[in-house]
Amino acid sequence: MAERIRLLIIDDHRIVREGLKTFLAPNPRMQIVGEGQDGREAVELAARLKPDVVLMDLVMPGMDGIEATRQITACLPQVRVLIITSFTEEERVMGAIQVGAAGYLLKDSSPQILEEAIEAVYRGESYLPPSIARKVIHSLRRPEGSAPAALSLTPREIEIVKLVAMGYTNEEIAEAIYISPRTVSSHLWRLMRKIQADNRTQVAIYAFRHGIATQES
Repeated sequence: MAERIRLLIIDDHRIVREGLKTFLAPNPRMQIVGEGQDGREAVELAARLKPDVVLMDLVMPGMDGIEATRQITACLPQVRVLIITSFTEEERVMGAIQVGAAGYLLKDSSPQILEEAIEAVYRGESYLPPSIARKVIHSLRRPEGSAPAALSLTPREIEIVKLVAMGYTNEEIAEAIYISPRTVSSHLWRLMRKIQADNRTQVAIYAFRHGIATQES
């Protein structure tokens, strides 16, 4: 059996936490290791429990989900944060992504979509549903006359950035450009250091912001 994904659930509403546990408990891939009701508990529990994925609410009393995500991703880069919220405003979406959230999911999503999002961020991919992705793309459209992008990236790195923005996995990128997945990982690690990105979502943001990828790509 494949290794189980260790989950930490953070939401200030008990009924939401219980609902998430009800959805996820039957899945043999998922193991809920803890739960909390605010950002401060999220940071403390993440440090103590070292989950694979944190399911994080955004709006909570005291420390909110964005600040908690900032602290967790800074101190525990191996822990992936999946935002689960009712809010779709661009400011909130971008705020979460910019502090390191690996994915953003709405609370009215189906259990199947929830499981797909958890699996995606666990694999190191990003997850944005189409409605949220459109908001991100809209907010990152370049103003007229902005400078061409990414002069510090090699042609191969630019190719990989574009494919990441299109949602390709490392294996799919490797197949598309005829190199090994290991080589893709090496290129991706180097280019993420160059552009100061913490995850694939931020690589995609970089691609749209600098015109490497477009909504029609």
